[in-house]
Amino acid sequence: MLTYRALLAAALVASVAACQSRPASDARGSLTHIEGLGSLSFPNSGDAAAQESFLRGVLLLHSFEFEPAAEAFREAQAADPDFALAYWGEAMTYNHPLWREQDRDAALAALGRLGPTPEARAAKALTERERQYLAAVEALYGDGSKSERDLAYARAMARLQDAAPDDMEARTFHALAILGSRNGVRDFATYMRAAATAQPAFDANPDHPGAAHYLIHSFDDPVHAPLGLPAARRYADTAPGAAHAQHMTSHIFVAMGMWDDVVTANIRARDTEDTQLAERGRPPNVCGHYSSWLQYGHLMRGEVAEAEALMNACHARMSESPTAAERAYFVSMRARQMLDTADWSLAARWTWDSPSGDTASRELRLGYDFTNAFAAIGRGDPAPARALVAAPPPEGDGPGLHLEELRGLLALAAGRADDGIGILRSAAEAEDALPFEFGPPRILKPTHELLGEQLLELGRIDEARVAFERAAERTPGRTPVLQGLRSAGGFAR
Repeated sequence: MLTYRALLAAALVASVAACQSRPASDARGSLTHIEGLGSLSFPNSGDAAAQESFLRGVLLLHSFEFEPAAEAFREAQAADPDFALAYWGEAMTYNHPLWREQDRDAALAALGRLGPTPEARAAKALTERERQYLAAVEALYGDGSKSERDLAYARAMARLQDAAPDDMEARTFHALAILGSRNGVRDFATYMRAAATAQPAFDANPDHPGAAHYLIHSFDDPVHAPLGLPAARRYADTAPGAAHAQHMTSHIFVAMGMWDDVVTANIRARDTEDTQLAERGRPPNVCGHYSSWLQYGHLMRGEVAEAEALMNACHARMSESPTAAERAYFVSMRARQMLDTADWSLAARWTWDSPSGDTASRELRLGYDFTNAFAAIGRGDPAPARALVAAPPPEGDGPGLHLEELRGLLALAAGRADDGIGILRSAAEAEDALPFEFGPPRILKPTHELLGEQLLELGRIDEARVAFERAAERTPGRTPVLQGLRSAGGFAR
């Protein structure tokens, strides 16, 4: 693995050098710094009165602060109603490529305020460069499926970057377009291409939030995370006013098992977000992305009480008409607290009547029921697990692996050790076939970790050590894995 990382780093350095050797253009201009958000250069034809709002919007957009970014772009529109890039910017806020979200209708409505057709809108752009940016966003929201439009947009951004290699806005937005072209599926070759695209922008301006942000997304898996550490360290100081920027650094920290940094980053993210929510008259986000990652960091540091307090607040939210996202975070946080502490009594404490019907609700229900069934086996009651595995199998890799884990545990509980270990080995092999994921484990109980724990209980120490070492590759520094390695006489990689 270390040899691979060294080769990859050399390849990235070569790619960056090639990019920087290209002829310079006049697109870079001088940098504008906005306190708390970072700095950038984006020459444009807008009126002077629209500049601060427009540039603030772009900086917020790079940190995925989409709602305030849209507000800033609308301020720029009010200051200069014919400013084409102000409408481009608002349309861009409705595309969330790494979250697999896009509000095409809202984006087209924003562009429609500039002009009724792509041709009319292009006529409002005062420079060829601005017409290129508009053409790219027209491709993003044009005809075809979302995947087809994502690819068309990435090609348009590649042309835009090639036309002016020193335009760091084109370069960073192109890097994001490359990442978005995979629709959330991690592909090392694609992600490294995005990294090589973003790296020159980071080198030219380490305080560019997009450059740091997209490098982190390119590198936030256990294999490549060390390459993203410089961007993570810089991004935290670059954009203290953006909650998502503070959280994003922890994508690298989780992938490297740096739990102190995970906790610090997500406390900052949570507090920044809650302050901004309070300013808008909204309640704090207690069942959200930042609180869930913070809980995970506390659990990995052995701070069970701190994690439990976050879980209690999220559980209370479930009785207050929670959103679909909040329900999903409740299920995952509940699983983390129970499975990572092996406190099976918590199943009766944090109960919830989840909705049923659509696919998302069924997946949530399975996660909730899986955690209950796992806890019941821990208490010596296999009945809930038997009922769950007898139900029709759900779709998707994660749910299937959860059920295989229960089948393996049921076989072990019935005294069929070889059968149970065989089932768990097969589940672990199936997880190995999945791409590396970022963040807390998507498989609620990582398969190699579970296999190692069961082998330890059977006294099969050498096999357990191999399982835990493999688990350490997929989830570096994870506390249950380190505990298993110590018990098996192994070491963490």
